[in-house]
Amino acid sequence: MPGDRPDPDALLRAARREGRGRLKIFLGAAPGVGKTFEMLREGAERLKAGEDVVIAIVETHGRAETEALVTPFEVIPRRRHAYQGQTLAEMDLDAVLARAPTLALVDEFAHSNAPGSRHPKRWQDVEELRDAGIHVYTTLNVQHVESLGDVVASFTRVRVRETVPDSVFDDAEIEVVDLPPDELIERLKAGKVYIPAEASRALDRFFYKANLSALREMALRRAAQSVDLAMLEHLDASALPGTFAGGARR
Repeated sequence: MPGDRPDPDALLRAARREGRGRLKIFLGAAPGVGKTFEMLREGAERLKAGEDVVIAIVETHGRAETEALVTPFEVIPRRRHAYQGQTLAEMDLDAVLARAPTLALVDEFAHSNAPGSRHPKRWQDVEELRDAGIHVYTTLNVQHVESLGDVVASFTRVRVRETVPDSVFDDAEIEVVDLPPDELIERLKAGKVYIPAEASRALDRFFYKANLSALREMALRRAAQSVDLAMLEHLDASALPGTFAGGARR
């Protein structure tokens, strides 16, 4: 029966993953929920277990509790780029590749690199690391998932320009870093997310409770969708005799 045979496309995708580094995304509804903190905390656990873990790039934004978590790690120095009279610091992709750790921690997955970088986007740097067999932990806010841009803009009135393709997102393990909207707003007011002037603007423009509730729901739903897709992909690739491939279901 056709349903008993593995799907050829699924097999090709599975074969491509063999030898590539795995990707884990710490997904949040908005800045300040604790994505970077959780990535560093889990990375530290791997480091204590004896794995070779380095920080490729992490943005602490001056948060003391986050900066404290950086201490145990080897940190790869950033590459400096001169641009329009400014010096921009980016992840040094070649240095990370040369160091060849088991696991690299790469903050802000949707970040746009400085002009003159090898790749326009940080997610493309991560793909090159994975091609070299390096596992990557990274962070992302749900509004940066490409397919969700129009929906997010419809209620936040903010058009997100830095996005990550859904195909890359769905190839990752997703861990949602969840924080109720009221707690996030309190963190913002306490200066734990932005400096006071920026916090005030954020509360007026983006951090409405209704916006945060909608973004939180989107993060949970999109993560669940990614898990469902991964399960169907596994079924399509294995298609054990007597079972139906995921794509053959009705």
